[in-house]
Order: sequence, then C-alpha cells, then structure tokens
Amino acid sequence: MAVRSAEAEWKGNLREGQGTVKLGSGAYEGRYSFASRFESGTGTNPEELIGAAHAGCFSMALSAGLGRAGFTPTRIHTTAKVHLEKVGEGFGITKIELETEAQIPGIDAKTFQEHAEGAKKNCPVSQALAGAEITLQVKLV
Repeated sequence: MAVRSAEAEWKGNLREGQGTVKLGSGAYEGRYSFASRFESGTGTNPEELIGAAHAGCFSMALSAGLGRAGFTPTRIHTTAKVHLEKVGEGFGITKIELETEAQIPGIDAKTFQEHAEGAKKNCPVSQALAGAEITLQVKLV
C-alpha cells in the first residue's frame, strides 16, 4: 500500500518562532506559527491540515460506500471543524465536527444517513482520530 509523507520545520521558541509544513507530493507548502495555531494569525496549523485530511477521507469513503450500493453521487461537500482545547497541562484535539452536504440521485434521506454513518466509522482518518469525539451532520440536497 501507499506510504505518504509530509514534513515540518520549526525555528525559534514557541511564541516567536515560526515553521513551514510541506506535503511530500509538493501540492502544498505553507507557514505556521503560534499565532496561526492558537490565535488568529496568518498561516496554517496542524489542526487545519487534519481537518482537510478528515474531510477528504470521509468524502471519498462516502462515495465508495454509495458506489458499492449502486448510487453515484453528483457532489459531496464536507467540512471538518477540529477543536483544539486545553487538556490538563497541554492541549488536545477533543472533537471533530463533520458536516456534509451531498447530491445523490435516487437516494432517500435514511439510506444516505446510514451510508454517511458508515463512512464516518470506516474512513481511515476517522479511525486514526478515534480518540476525539467525532460528530456528523448530513444534508441531502
């Protein structure tokens, strides 16, 4: 199976330092900092990148499950809101809210909900992040 990579480099202390992250594919490279992670500074942060990975994985897993059941989605759009909160002496990802909206010809709301719940449970990123509470809201359009 595939092995994917990414890298990060940090320079300086926690508050004034800064870093860069780079995807192994070269598709993205960007800066991150204390301000972009814990405040409203410019740049990305690990939680945002986790959110993108989770939204992408969930959308693909949902499409795969629907396809196995004979449905072809026209569109699946997923947002992942990753909550970073103080936990004990440090911080932790405590919750991830998945919100997905999909156009799927010929499917009813109950069947869509069942497939979405299956995708939430079975997508590899959901499984890797199982230590956080993962919620799901779906909308069929």
